[in-house]
Amino acid sequence: MATAVPTAALPTPGRAGPAPPRAPLRADPSYLPQLHAALIKSGELTGSAKSFHSLLEAAAASPTLLPYAVSLFRLGPRPPLSTPCYNALMRAFLHAGRPEDALHLFIEMLHAVSACPPDQHTAACALKSCSRMCALDVGRGVQAYAVKRGLVADRFVLSSLIHMYASCSDVAAARLVFDAVEEGGVVMWNAIVAAYLKNGDWMEVVEMFKGMLEVGVAFDEVTLVSVVTACGRIGDAKLGEWVAGHVDEEGMARNPKLVTALMDMYAKCGEIGKARRLFDGMQSRDVVAWSAMISGYTQADQCREALGLFSEMQLARVEPNDVTMVSVLSACAVLGALETGKWVHSYVRRKRLSLTTILGTALVDFYAKCGCIDDAVEAFESMPVKNSWTWTALIKGMATNGRGREALELFSSMREAGIEPTDVTFIGVLMACSHSCLVEEGRRHFDSMARDYGIKPRVEHYGCMVDLLGRAGLVDEAYQFIRTMPIEPNAVIWRALLSSCAVHRNVGIGEEALKQIISLNPSHSGDYVLLSNIYASAGQWKDAAMVRKEMKDRGIEKTPGCSLIELDGVVFEFFAEDSDHPELREIYQKVEEMIGRIKVAGYVPNTADVRLEVEEREKEVSVSHHSEKLAIAFGLMKLDPGATIRLSKNLRVCADCHSATKLISKVYDREIVVRDRNIFHHFKDGTCSCNDYW
Repeated sequence: MATAVPTAALPTPGRAGPAPPRAPLRADPSYLPQLHAALIKSGELTGSAKSFHSLLEAAAASPTLLPYAVSLFRLGPRPPLSTPCYNALMRAFLHAGRPEDALHLFIEMLHAVSACPPDQHTAACALKSCSRMCALDVGRGVQAYAVKRGLVADRFVLSSLIHMYASCSDVAAARLVFDAVEEGGVVMWNAIVAAYLKNGDWMEVVEMFKGMLEVGVAFDEVTLVSVVTACGRIGDAKLGEWVAGHVDEEGMARNPKLVTALMDMYAKCGEIGKARRLFDGMQSRDVVAWSAMISGYTQADQCREALGLFSEMQLARVEPNDVTMVSVLSACAVLGALETGKWVHSYVRRKRLSLTTILGTALVDFYAKCGCIDDAVEAFESMPVKNSWTWTALIKGMATNGRGREALELFSSMREAGIEPTDVTFIGVLMACSHSCLVEEGRRHFDSMARDYGIKPRVEHYGCMVDLLGRAGLVDEAYQFIRTMPIEPNAVIWRALLSSCAVHRNVGIGEEALKQIISLNPSHSGDYVLLSNIYASAGQWKDAAMVRKEMKDRGIEKTPGCSLIELDGVVFEFFAEDSDHPELREIYQKVEEMIGRIKVAGYVPNTADVRLEVEEREKEVSVSHHSEKLAIAFGLMKLDPGATIRLSKNLRVCADCHSATKLISKVYDREIVVRDRNIFHHFKDGTCSCNDYW
């Protein structure tokens, strides 16, 4: 069906009319084919280079009409091509993500240099294409041509050249170009600042900004966005405040890009309240602003607030993008908010958002951290492109979910696919060996890091080895391993050894481990509790009491246990001996029912973790009111029969809750997935995936 065209926009048939104005062409590109036909009929198209160029540029400016623009350029009738025509199509290719085609046009111009010589706009566009492709050698060729033709005096050519070198990770060459400029204005300074920012040289960004102030170059909002972003990466709140002061001085604080950059900077510097005040003060918020604030909450471990703001974003009818989704999925992973995360995944599918490596990796990580490892595998396999972070996320997910051998098989597949493992990958590999007690495999992979990949083991890798040896019962060897480490062991490593001593009842090494931990981190209550339990298990009740007394004397209180469970998209929080829930009475009644049923199945309360000065009956009541038991009871009340109960806990699951949950899974015929601070526990039919070692 033909589209009606305003008659005023067409030349009168039979005589040449004025060249169609450029603004209307850009305003409604759907009219271009009919305008094209009218220009051919009037003879204007072949007779006026200006008319043809206006038509071509209008078509090239519309992403949907790029094929039509190419047809105009390649096929007749048309006047002879000019340099502006080439430039228009090169820009179109660049904006459409086709830098190779833009460079082909540049090469074509070189072959027809007498007719259409490249100008400064051509050179700048060619350099931008090289930036997109990271084509350093081609970029140097464009630079040589620009020097030969005297085009490098143009500031946009120079800034594009700096950007090209930065994109190709040659910041030194970018700096040489910058230093060779006698009088660099703000465009040149912004280019070198952006170069340092792109390559992660955060302090150099700040130093360049100080240099601008010293020489009196007036900065603009582009400069400030880059510098504020660098301050956020550095994490220096005072430095960020100093830059923010310049934003206010220049009267640019209301610029949305600047405000968003400031929000992100404050969030990364731990000033989440200031970030939120900026967000609330914005007159209009685009998806970038919403995403920055949600990301800020996630980075600050305020994941409930992140999901709450995401709900507000939906009510405001702002369409989230992939950046938003990554932050929301990260928050869901921390909270174990499976239903919310699944909604995000369905949204991605429904809106047909591109499954980038970042978004896909976030999905894999989310499912793995919610204990849904099969869903994580499915998300992994659906990704068109996977990088080392994607493989690593699934390897670590399998390791923490008790599927160590599968994690090692995946690592082999990763190497076969030609993906180079990183130091983080090896943390996942060693975790897999540790959680599955694969001692020899762990030794082999630890040695392989430096020998085969040139990766120097970090303290995290040594910690995994200590955990591996300890889990396997090789406590003495683990202790000697720590003593011979080439780097100073931290509290995490000694804590892994202490946990091994608790499992294998090694009092002597346990005492030494706690001594070392106290010298490094004296206020961690869980360490004292572990040693107290070691003494209690060995029947050394006096020593156990002394440890508890030392805790009291030091003013160290045991961290209250907290468990989270999600129902119908809402995350519920329970604390040990909770007294603040609208259905508290019903929950405690359900707990009593649970304890009664599992006692029939052989449950005997383990009260070793309870303070010693109370009666045994009180101890039993105390352990029955631990946060995970309350959360499980709530799940049994609210979820359909047979539905999996999923919860996460801030502390290591205690021995009593572990044995109780195994029996609950059997008696109630439920799978119960618990994520504690170390690993996932998949309870089913009276057993746990951790094989009683956690």
